[in-house]
Amino acid sequence: MAFSEFEAKKIERAASDFLEARRPPVHIRSQLDLDVRVSGQSVQIVEIRPHFREPSTIIESPVAKATYVKKSQRWKIYWMRSDLKWHSYTLEPESRSIEEFFAIVNTDKSGCFFG
Repeated sequence: MAFSEFEAKKIERAASDFLEARRPPVHIRSQLDLDVRVSGQSVQIVEIRPHFREPSTIIESPVAKATYVKKSQRWKIYWMRSDLKWHSYTLEPESRSIEEFFAIVNTDKSGCFFG
């Protein structure tokens, strides 16, 4: 089930605020950038960069994911480990809002999201 129009706008606004604060400077975005993608009930933060051996190939690496659980009205927070599987973020496994999710990722207390 997709998000309602109101929820989608709320996510878009929170993602825009996060990207404005976290994206690299404009002059290096061709070498490293961030984006937010919405799919189903999940919001993903993705790192975008050219492949180091083949610069014409763009690599997208998932950084963080929040999945909305309607029953509990919470966002479950995940991070991508080196095994390329999503793992629950144990410091704060859930958030009450999408804004709180972006704040948790931006703070990155344990270095799980951005190393």
